[in-house]
Amino acid sequence: MGLQLGQTAPDFTADSSQGTIHFHDWAKNKWVVLFSHPKDFTPICTTELGQFARRKAEFDKRGAHLIGLSVDPSDSHRKWIKDVAKVGGAEVDYPIIADPDLTIAKQYGMYHPEADATVTVRSVFLIDPHGKARVILTYPPSIGRNIDEILRSIDALQQSDKQGVSIPVDWKPGEDVVVSPKLSDAEVEAKYPGKVRKVTDYLRFVPAQH
Repeated sequence: MGLQLGQTAPDFTADSSQGTIHFHDWAKNKWVVLFSHPKDFTPICTTELGQFARRKAEFDKRGAHLIGLSVDPSDSHRKWIKDVAKVGGAEVDYPIIADPDLTIAKQYGMYHPEADATVTVRSVFLIDPHGKARVILTYPPSIGRNIDEILRSIDALQQSDKQGVSIPVDWKPGEDVVVSPKLSDAEVEAKYPGKVRKVTDYLRFVPAQH
């Protein structure tokens, strides 16, 4: 079945481009972006890792720690990183996990037994500081990931957790958010006096709290 939303991300100990990773220790009390790849020295994956490297400061700003995974061994990762840095224009200073026996891929549900393993391991897991999987994105080998959407998802999760609200379609930081339909109009107005924008009985917008 693999990892599902709301479940605790499985622990593992594995070699990486930066040495041994004990995942739960490494991830403790952090937001984590775990992104996986089927194979080193592949074109789309190289562009993705390069963009993660180039935009790492944006993840750092959100307290989100990057960690990659590929089914090749760590010595291959360390060679691949040179190409990634060239493509992305930035040094790769996040670890890339080695998963040559697909143990982690199978734990996380990234491996499909009826497909070629080298084209199935392409997922992104957003994991919160409690170790829970909050967003899971899976891509085919021919489509590169959208870094802006991954950052937006982190922003949305953090806003939702902080304010106890839901996040509407295409939301960007600073835009209005949605209050729970379980709350009465009186309760919402008391909490956000004069700031409630009611569209329907169940869809009510309020300002995002900073």
